[in-house]
Amino acid sequence: MTTFADLGLPRDIVNVLRKEGITEPFPIQEAAIPDALAGRDVLGRGPTGSGKTFTFGLPMLARLAGAPSKPGHPRGLVLAPTRELAAQIRERLDAPAAALGLRVFDVVGGVNINQHIRALASPVDLLVATPGRAEDLINQKKLFFDAVEITALDEADQMADMGFLPQVRKLLDRTPKDGQRLLFSATLDGDVQKLVDRYMHDPVTHSTAPAEAAVDTMEHYRLLVGGREERGEIVLQIAAREGKTIMFMRTKHGVDRQVKKLRRAGINAQGLHGDKGQGARTRALEGFSDGSTPVLVATDIAARGIDVDDVSLVVHVDPPAEHKAYLHRAGRTARAGTSGTVVTLVMDEQRKEVDQLLRKAGVDAPAVEVEPMSPQLVTITGARVPQGSPLPPPGQPQGKGQRQPQRPNAAGGSGRGRRRPSRNRGGNRNRRSNAG
Repeated sequence: MTTFADLGLPRDIVNVLRKEGITEPFPIQEAAIPDALAGRDVLGRGPTGSGKTFTFGLPMLARLAGAPSKPGHPRGLVLAPTRELAAQIRERLDAPAAALGLRVFDVVGGVNINQHIRALASPVDLLVATPGRAEDLINQKKLFFDAVEITALDEADQMADMGFLPQVRKLLDRTPKDGQRLLFSATLDGDVQKLVDRYMHDPVTHSTAPAEAAVDTMEHYRLLVGGREERGEIVLQIAAREGKTIMFMRTKHGVDRQVKKLRRAGINAQGLHGDKGQGARTRALEGFSDGSTPVLVATDIAARGIDVDDVSLVVHVDPPAEHKAYLHRAGRTARAGTSGTVVTLVMDEQRKEVDQLLRKAGVDAPAVEVEPMSPQLVTITGARVPQGSPLPPPGQPQGKGQRQPQRPNAAGGSGRGRRRPSRNRGGNRNRRSNAG
């Protein structure tokens, strides 16, 4: 069995991982960490949940150890597309960084920029940033990339999809040309290749599987629901199930409207989309992670960056616009080899569109006609009749006499793959999340 020590990581990092019950690297980690430690530029492709954060983060920390950083001049840089993903990267790397005497900090939009300015007044060794906030701080002359020795791009294909490439290029142009580059993504194609050609030097590529392979540990279904009214009733019954459920909508307005419907039915749901303030987004994810909020309703911004264990069901209330979005939404369940269920609610007029979408995604999803509380619906999703009392909007106190919201039982998820039950935070087998 290969261990993290075998890969050449410092003993202090290995000891931190061992204390968290993390001893055996995932395939992408075993393949790419030695090259990253050797200073090579690395292209890494792996399906969601394959451990990419530790794959680039641990070698970065190892190579930064033993040298000082100056305020406002980080020596390591990670660019990530969303606030949630940036925060999760920082959280995962906090403990191994501290063991080496290094400081990790994240700067993201939606947070008062003065907090970031104050934090950057002290040395930061590894900075995790969303492109927009990094650019804001540079423009205010509070952040400088002239000392960056190693840069990592996480979820580079999503940054391309979200239109961030011009900002990313401007930021990379500010880093030294001879710096090491690590680029990790679920897919390596299209505009990502332009970044590779412009910024990477003789990169070595490590790929664990194409994106389509990530669907193998999931069960997929097309639930033929008839019309909009029937779909609305079925959504309420699915949301009342036991276990953690993510429901995807195409629009921010659709998310807010759906959350109101669910809470009126006594189901403790919260929404996540780009117009939510950072405090609301953090509360929604924390509640979903600890199980106090069993249902998260989100737009595609959450299809990456949500890294929560025990999500046993993903529901496409609105079918996604394109096949890549389907795969990334679906990847919120079946994390790192565990299993899960993905259902797409298909109204009569959507059948042709969804058939084409699934063919492009390489997904075999049997079509099942369902009605409210039909045996097929209950068997596939665990649907139940909602029984709670109406709940106030998220963040408002619950009125006296209201019943507590429905919550998942402790077994909310499914199989645990290669994990040990006592494991916790880290880039692979752990209790809270293991996408890395």
